[in-house]
Amino acid sequence: MKGPDVLANLDGLEVSRANQLVVTETLQTTRDPDIFAIGDCAFLVPEGHSRPLPPRAQTAHQQASHVLRQIQRRLRGEPLRPFVYRDFGSLVSLGEYSTVGSLMGFVVGKSMMIEGWFARLMYQSLYKMHQRALHGSFKVFLETLARTLTRRTEPRVKLH
Repeated sequence: MKGPDVLANLDGLEVSRANQLVVTETLQTTRDPDIFAIGDCAFLVPEGHSRPLPPRAQTAHQQASHVLRQIQRRLRGEPLRPFVYRDFGSLVSLGEYSTVGSLMGFVVGKSMMIEGWFARLMYQSLYKMHQRALHGSFKVFLETLARTLTRRTEPRVKLH
């Protein structure tokens, strides 16, 4: 994973070897507290860890929610709080019939591998939640309805 080349050319901001903006625990850049960075653009090694946060969608989503709250706090004149990443695990879809994943303390308090129908159901629900956050409930409902109605006419395998 590498950040966009444009980040390496921003005058005065500290960047990592992978063109990511180095941020503090509040997700503010190290050299300008008025600039926040999240997702693939942010490089943060949490205190007590030796590696940076993973470049995954759940990291970016948590960072975005955190930055929204911090900007609101800043506008009210309140001190900023540090970002705390929580790894909820990973789900990977391997086609229409196979999904695997690892849940990190989600159900039983410790890491748990899942696969099959349950993993597929969780993957689909997570995907729909992401769509809803981006496009809104009504559009996702219409898209889901359309895909359900046209499912029989679509090819099962992409041929390109």
